[in-house]
This record gives sequence, structure tokens and C-alpha cells, in this order.
Amino acid sequence: MQLTAETMQLSSLLDRFAEPETLKMAKLGRELRAKGVDVIDLSLGEPDFDTPQHIKDAAKKAIDDNWSHYTPVAGYPDLRAAVCGKFKRDNDLDYKPENIVVSTGAKQSLANAILALVDEGDEVIIPAPFWVTYSELVKMARGIPVILPTGMESNFKITAKELEESITDRSKVFLFSSPCNPSGSVYSKKELEVLADVFRKHPQVFIISDEIYEYINFVNKHESIAQISDMKDRVIIINGLSKGFAMTGWRLGYIAANVEIAKACEKLQGQITSGANSITQKAAVVALTTDLRPSMEMVKEFTRRRKRVMELVKEIPGIKCNEPEGAFYIFPDVSYYFGKSDGQTIVSNSNDFCMYLLNTAHVSSVMGDAFGDPKGVRFSFANSMEKIEEGFKRIKEALGKLK
Repeated sequence: MQLTAETMQLSSLLDRFAEPETLKMAKLGRELRAKGVDVIDLSLGEPDFDTPQHIKDAAKKAIDDNWSHYTPVAGYPDLRAAVCGKFKRDNDLDYKPENIVVSTGAKQSLANAILALVDEGDEVIIPAPFWVTYSELVKMARGIPVILPTGMESNFKITAKELEESITDRSKVFLFSSPCNPSGSVYSKKELEVLADVFRKHPQVFIISDEIYEYINFVNKHESIAQISDMKDRVIIINGLSKGFAMTGWRLGYIAANVEIAKACEKLQGQITSGANSITQKAAVVALTTDLRPSMEMVKEFTRRRKRVMELVKEIPGIKCNEPEGAFYIFPDVSYYFGKSDGQTIVSNSNDFCMYLLNTAHVSSVMGDAFGDPKGVRFSFANSMEKIEEGFKRIKEALGKLK
């Protein structure tokens, strides 16, 4: 008998979560390019810079020095020590190597933390908009995502009152990012302290703090909720090298957590992937312990692009957009265009809006529904200024046809 989608009995796990819309849009863009269409990618969250030379040189040396064998599940000792040094230097946080688990990307670090903490029926509070994978990982763990909507008027940040009202006896984890993907919002120390006042009343709630965009901050020094001393033991920090060091393809993430949670993540990882890539780990030691100027130069360029993107988006009628404080995205409200048509295509929602731009303007973006906010669309400015300007020119022209 020939196997088909109808006859195969695949795991019910696959029905619990969806394909990431970010990857789906990138795939659609690649398919159009394969047909000869000039597609401008404003969808993927990937710096368009090359990895700094001194990091690449460290990887080459690691190959020559024969770092080619299996690695410890939690990471090489010198890398875990380097991560501890980074936390002390950048965040004034004291961790020991036993608090650190290195993984194959921050996404795996996040999966480890959620699977280590969440049981069936546990509630995970997630402010929206949120990174697309958060809710799906919770579903994989048989937890219940509790989506907490925010708005542009609050710069997409939650208040203490909203947090308090969302917590129940089943709440297990609060999961958020700062700087935020997709909104670019950055929580200040004062804002985090206000949230900490709520968490003190609910000691059963752990906090997963995704800080992968730490270095890409346009307004203030990065603040972590783990810096609030009585919160630290309940906080699992997720971080990595993809964004701040332009090392997306190297796949290196890490957590900092109390020892018991770190051990749990190591146990999980030991049965799934074991240790992260040896060459990447050796390059990561150099990235974390040496010159940060290349990273800061990237931030300067992102700052320049942010300014230009805000100028361009203000030229498009009907779009409302706050200025991001971090990361490299804007997340405008495009609901003005819902219900409009160019005579052939009707734009009914953010998914239609993104597909219209892809097929008409040949610009890729990501629909807000994927991030828990159906009125928004995420545009990335992790592309060249030339591509950004051309992309928004096309967007303005395409939207001008909608009546």
C-alpha cells in the first residue's frame, strides 16, 4: 500500500502547534525568487551583516586545533565561564558555570526551559504581541498559553494590574522578551520592578526572560528582571549569539537559571541533541570575551535604518506605528486597509495584507496574527538601506491601489 497523508498515522503532537509564520513567509519569498521575481525580504529576523572577522578566525583555529569531538551536553567549561563573565560585565549578574546550559540556538534554550517547567494544564502567561514560537512550544508541552493583549498606546507593555488579573492558581510561567520581537518595546528597570511587586505575591510563577536582542537597544542600558535580587532565582534568562554578533547560522544559545532548572534543561537536552557544535562553542568564547565594537557598529547602522524606516512608514496613509526601542522591527497597525480592494484582491485581515504585498509589491512581511495581534504586521529592517527604501516605495504604491 502506498503511504499518503491520509493513511499515515502520525503523532498527535503535530496537531498541537503550527508552522512558524516567519519561516513560512520566507519560504514563499524563496519560491517567488526561484521563478525570477525580485522579492525584497522584510520578513526574517536575521542581521544582514557577516560574522565579525575575529570570531571567524577563532572558528578556523578551533578546526586546526582539532576541536572536532563530542562536546559536554551543557557546553564546554570555558564557554560556560565566558557566559558568566558576560553576565557580570554587561548585567552585573553573578552566575556560576553550573547555572549555564549552552544549546543549539536560543530557540532550543527556550524549548528546554518550557519543557522543564510546564506540565499538562499549566498556564503560561504571554503578553502579545509575542515571538511566534512562544505559544507553540507551550502547546507542545501540553500547557495552556494565556495571551495578554497589549496596545500601541502602552507601547505594547503590560501593566501591573493586567499582570495581576491574568494570574490564577494554574499559572506556572510568565514568558516575555525585552527588547521585544516583534514590537521593539524595551522594559525599563522601573517597569520591571513594578511587575516584580506582582510576582512577589505569586511565588509559584517562574519568569522566562528572552533577552536575545539585548545589544540592539536604542534607548537605554539593557535591564533584566533577574537583576532584582529576590527575583533572580525564579528567572530563566534566554540569550544567544545570533542577533548581537550576526551569528544566526552558527546556532548558539544559552540559559542562565537556578541550578535545579539548569540540571533539568541539561537532562532534556542530553536525550535530544546533546552538546552544541564544538567549533561554534570555541568561536563563541572569543565573541563573548573580546572586542564588542563590531556589535556596537551594527547597532549604529540599525539606529540609522530605524530612523529612515519611521520616516518612510509615516508617508503611507492609514498606517499607525510606534517607534521601536530595540530589536530591528516595526510592528504597525494596518487595520485601516482591512476591507479594501484593488478590484481583484480583497484585504480582509493581516494575512491577506501580507499576501497582497508579497504578490503585488513583491515584499515579504509577517502577519500579526502569528504574534498574537491581528491588527499588526511585522516588517524587519535587518536589510540594506537600499532594499528598505525600495521595499517601502513598493509598499506605498501597492497600498495606494486599495480603495
